[in-house]
Amino acid sequence: MKRCHWSGLRVASIRTSKLSHGQRRQLEVAMALTLSPKVFLMDEPMAGLGTEGSHRLAGFLDALRHKAPILLVEHDMDAVFALADRISVLVYGEIVATGTADEIRNDPLVRAAYLGEEEGS
Repeated sequence: MKRCHWSGLRVASIRTSKLSHGQRRQLEVAMALTLSPKVFLMDEPMAGLGTEGSHRLAGFLDALRHKAPILLVEHDMDAVFALADRISVLVYGEIVATGTADEIRNDPLVRAAYLGEEEGS
């Protein structure tokens, strides 16, 4: 029985329906890899994973960057900052900022929208 690289658990003989949410997310990415994708389009892959699962999946995705670019829609800002070369922030469907992780962290509009800070504070 093979060990799952991501979780370290023996999962080769476990039914998919019995896998944890995080293990199913990893399986989804692994299945996509079998198709040799030219790009990964991911919508909220960290949703429901918790801190540890999110860190594991972010590490797994980080290792995929050399295989294909990743377009990530995600609310887990720690994961976004860890993975993204370029970030665009939307508020009510409008792009309010685009830049590097540092630029986004320090953008007053982003801070106001997502951290509840007033501009200029």
